[in-house]
Amino acid sequence: MAPELKRKREPDAEEEAHTSFPKNKIKVLLLEGVSQKGIKMLKDDGFQVEALKTALTEAELLEKVKDLHILGLRSKTRVTRKVIEASNRLLAIACFCIGTDQVDLEAAREKGIPVFNAPFANTRSVAELVIGNIIGLSRKIGECTAAMHRGAWFKQASGCYEIRGKTLGIVGYGHIGAQVSVLAESMGMQVIYYDVIPKLPMGNASQVATLPELLSKSDFVSLHVPKLPSTKDMFGKKEFAQMKPGAFFLNASRGNVVVIPALAEALKSGHIRGAYVDVFPVEPGKNGEGEFESELRGCPNTLLTPHIGGSTEEAQEKIGEEVAASLLKCVNEGSTQGSVNFPVVDMKVDPSGKTHRVLIIHENKPGVMSAINRIFHDSHANICQQFLNTLGDVGYVIVDTNVEASMAVKKQLQALDTVIKYGSCFELALAVGAPLARRLPARRGGAASTSA
Repeated sequence: MAPELKRKREPDAEEEAHTSFPKNKIKVLLLEGVSQKGIKMLKDDGFQVEALKTALTEAELLEKVKDLHILGLRSKTRVTRKVIEASNRLLAIACFCIGTDQVDLEAAREKGIPVFNAPFANTRSVAELVIGNIIGLSRKIGECTAAMHRGAWFKQASGCYEIRGKTLGIVGYGHIGAQVSVLAESMGMQVIYYDVIPKLPMGNASQVATLPELLSKSDFVSLHVPKLPSTKDMFGKKEFAQMKPGAFFLNASRGNVVVIPALAEALKSGHIRGAYVDVFPVEPGKNGEGEFESELRGCPNTLLTPHIGGSTEEAQEKIGEEVAASLLKCVNEGSTQGSVNFPVVDMKVDPSGKTHRVLIIHENKPGVMSAINRIFHDSHANICQQFLNTLGDVGYVIVDTNVEASMAVKKQLQALDTVIKYGSCFELALAVGAPLARRLPARRGGAASTSA
């Protein structure tokens, strides 16, 4: 049995008798060709899974999301505040990729919906692609291939180099940046890196104090930074001018961190000898949909790929497995371990079979936990174990209590205004309170709703 989301109301007689919701009624929609491994894991657990190979528009999602319990996607589908507010049963949103900027994380948290991703599963795939393109740029593979497809034969060594002994500058030394560092060093490159916080170097790599220092020393510069307000347009005309003449540039991180016209200008002027770009500020929504437009088209020694950094069979299988496992743990145990927008709570399941697990998502304000604990006290509940955590305006607590008291607890939680979602269950049957946005002040990006 599994959770069901409903608007906060008085339970009927049938719900009084049955607190769990059949898993075969849990509706899961997976978009953009999620790995078969992840699909199989969810189906094997009894969920009703619909899998599509394409992304959906906001209008299409607004129709689909109304009766969904779990929504899964990759990088193209945009889950906006409007989509989230249109949902009335969503338990979780799953991003089968590294990034989560395609989901309005704040709106999801306000409505008590954790968002999961797979931050490390495609690390190796991206790192290998970057190393391959470092070699491709240094040997002008793109231009050689294009010439031969035109029927031309131009064999030359001028302007082609080994990467051994060259300096690779890595901007952003996270999981992917560090993996690139290891691979590059194994091929004889010297590695330096810049990060906004001190990071432990891998192998013989060394951290430099400033970005200009890295740019002035590097033969290759590779970006591996997240999408943040501070990284938007972080690489523009000034930064390209600070690079060594004849250096190479690579970006397989986020499309909005580079000012593309500035890169095109640096390439055409010859200051930058070549570039590899996998991500772009604006990308087509679906394969074959419209023409790809970019100032980089036609630039010399410029390798372009359509956001394929993590697109390998191995990475997608790992991502499918990792995200599906997070979803199953969320549904079956109430765990939010690995969520990017939600209080992280993960409590072992009582093996005795003599308890019910109560899940309570609540407003994070003084007095709320006192009121919740009073409900357990008044219901003569025996709390076997409890785990609380908070994040921003939201708190989340899991309580394992004796079976006899769980229904009484549920009835009293129904009347608590500060509760967003609550549940008294055998295996996570949930009822839902009013969305948090209805009781909090207006936020940037939209006023709080006051309608029923």
